[in-house]
Amino acid sequence: MKNLIKICLFSFFLLSDFVMFAQPGDEDDNGGGGLEGTDPAPAPINSKIIILVIIGLVFAFYKLKNIPKKA
Repeated sequence: MKNLIKICLFSFFLLSDFVMFAQPGDEDDNGGGGLEGTDPAPAPINSKIIILVIIGLVFAFYKLKNIPKKA
């Protein structure tokens, strides 16, 4: 039963990304340019990437430090 649940969840996550690649419809409800319309500028992460790397390294060190030692 557990294997069936794992297989179903794996299949769901594997196949659910097809929804993201759907074709846009003909109607334009918001009056913009559709998918190629006026999008806001993306948020820059260049200035914060060093902080993210440091936090990631600290977290990885913390997780590796707490693994129990087996004899």
